[in-house]
Amino acid sequence: MDIDRAKRVLMIEAEAILSLIERLNESFTRAVDMIMACKGKVVVTGMGKSGLIGQKIASTLAGTGTPAYFLHPAEGVHGDLGILQKRDILIVVSNSGETEEIKALLPAVKRMGIQLIAMLGRLQSTLGKAADLILDTSVKEEACPLGLSPTASTTATLALGDALAVALLEKRGFKEEDFALLHPGGVLGKKLLIKVEDIMHTGEEIPLVREMTSMKEVLIEMTSKRLGVTGVTDKDGSLVGVITDGDLRRALERHRDLLNKTAIEVMTRNPKKIEKTAVAGKALQLMEEYSITSLFVHEGNREEIPIGIIHLHDLLKAGVV
Repeated sequence: MDIDRAKRVLMIEAEAILSLIERLNESFTRAVDMIMACKGKVVVTGMGKSGLIGQKIASTLAGTGTPAYFLHPAEGVHGDLGILQKRDILIVVSNSGETEEIKALLPAVKRMGIQLIAMLGRLQSTLGKAADLILDTSVKEEACPLGLSPTASTTATLALGDALAVALLEKRGFKEEDFALLHPGGVLGKKLLIKVEDIMHTGEEIPLVREMTSMKEVLIEMTSKRLGVTGVTDKDGSLVGVITDGDLRRALERHRDLLNKTAIEVMTRNPKKIEKTAVAGKALQLMEEYSITSLFVHEGNREEIPIGIIHLHDLLKAGVV
């Protein structure tokens, strides 16, 4: 029985969202254009459950490149209307369009000459008549069997708010890099904001040996630098190969006298490298693509000269992974 009730709720809410598709019209396009042309900010308001949805819409807009804030309507009529300026746009979220706190805002908003977009369930309401533009969020029925608790209506409004934010995002040409700047604390932000040079090992920390270095000394270098790898350079200091823990295991199978061999006999040629100004996310991408745990770092076009090394553990410590 509980499963049946849950299925009915989900079906009603799904239908509420699907019905929005059929009703999308030029009003949505006008809303996008209006917000794109806005010289100020977008302020979203709503009371009760509509207010909670409004907070999420404002947050999504702000996080995708549209400056937006939430204004509590009850606080608005007690001084917080000062957040609004004539060049702003006010989005009012309301199912009934007759909420007293919302109605109390309307005269002041009109006197200020602020454009008003209503995300509204009852189009012929007080709010509907005051709005410059209406986005229809009406639903056939609420999922609540009593028809009292906002359920399908809030779901539909939330989905339409997401559609508005994404449409604006695409119209602005908002990219991953822009998202990262607004979300520096998240994994994506770290992938795109942290550079390889910010976390790479440099100087004496770089494990390096020459081509003719004995494998005994190679093992000492790898052990002391504790990165499970060493680069191999020629007499000019150019990186010509790499020896990893995996290379050592494979070499042990081939050579009984491994310690008598030299680095050039064991190394893997053409090691993977990355430029120091590349984003950390690019380093992670290369490691995943080639199933490796480290990359030697170069500067500019001088790819042959290693100036650093970055390990998967460095990306983990920086929160990129």
